[in-house]
Amino acid sequence: MISNTEQFYREKRLPPYVFAEVNRLKSEARAQGEDIIDLGMGNPDLAPPDHVLDKLAEAIRDPRIHRYSVSRGIPGLRKAFAGYYERRFGVELCPETEAIVTLGSKEGLANLAQAISSPGDMFLVPNPSYPIHAFGFIIAGASLRYIPSANAADFFTALRRAVEFSVPKPIAVVINYPSNPTAEMVDLEFYEQIVDFCRHYGIYVLSDLAYAEIYFDEAAPPSILEVKGAKDVAVEFTSMSKTYSMPGWRIGFAAGNPKLIAALARVKSYLDYGAFTAVQVAATAAFNGPQDCVQSYRQTYKNRRDVLIKGLNDAGWQCAPPPATMFAWVPIPNRFRDLGAMGFSKLMIEKAKVAVSPGIGFGEQGEGFVRMALVENKARLRQAVRNIKLLMNG
Repeated sequence: MISNTEQFYREKRLPPYVFAEVNRLKSEARAQGEDIIDLGMGNPDLAPPDHVLDKLAEAIRDPRIHRYSVSRGIPGLRKAFAGYYERRFGVELCPETEAIVTLGSKEGLANLAQAISSPGDMFLVPNPSYPIHAFGFIIAGASLRYIPSANAADFFTALRRAVEFSVPKPIAVVINYPSNPTAEMVDLEFYEQIVDFCRHYGIYVLSDLAYAEIYFDEAAPPSILEVKGAKDVAVEFTSMSKTYSMPGWRIGFAAGNPKLIAALARVKSYLDYGAFTAVQVAATAAFNGPQDCVQSYRQTYKNRRDVLIKGLNDAGWQCAPPPATMFAWVPIPNRFRDLGAMGFSKLMIEKAKVAVSPGIGFGEQGEGFVRMALVENKARLRQAVRNIKLLMNG
């Protein structure tokens, strides 16, 4: 008889989804009529640019557009993406061999994990980090070794030790800057060291650059592909979700090493036909059209960041402003640290009516922190801060 309770192999490999408990409490509170301000999930709330919506509306009326699409992305979109990389980073990409369209950067990384992982293969993953950086390889059957990533200055010491003492030798290392969840940024010198290190040891580097355009200081985040020789070892994932506020459209990209791009393309061709062609046409218009929207989104997130951080500090919750991303990575106030990240997140919903993401959900190194997403308008953020102040002073 088939058991209805026994889990399948890959289900067993997945740890409990930490955010599920917070989501449950949030849903229960809302069902009871509570007004919960949701700073948990980083779900962009701004509308896509008008010229992108206009192009989608135009494209969708073409009957040919509703046929099966192209798994690796339509040629025009890959060409437009390559043009973006040349304008933004000064990096030339071959649209045929060094670039591919994915169903979001998250799915792209997960598909690449399927393409290059064998049971027992070792991958190095930052901790704390966005869950798919680890789970993508776990689902693919690989083994992981975590590298503390809270401080880039200590990263190389941990990376070198992990490579020298891992058996078998790691296949690849995952990096993510600007970081989700910590918002940490790195400079081009950091990437130069990574490339030199990985070329020396013969391992790949998989860079997640999803927050390339969400930064608040003058220095824009660089691409690892700007480094000479990076394409020998590196693939970089980017997304339109944050840059053009198109998270539900599921358009992302991978660029760099031709061997990895080819492996991703081959596996992906068995799994999906690519995004709806009308969406890809509209995404092409995003790259080729006016770019003032990108600066507008960036300024909106900066304004929200300033409201939230000033409010938290005024409430007695000391935290530094994040230099990039749409998140604030905030240490739990001393008086609540004994609750742990999960317990404090529950308290925030119950007492402050504010949902946040517990840091432990991003790995064990995230314990002691919560992540707050800048996905509510300034009025709602001020309301959240007022509620938090009552909790802090209670």
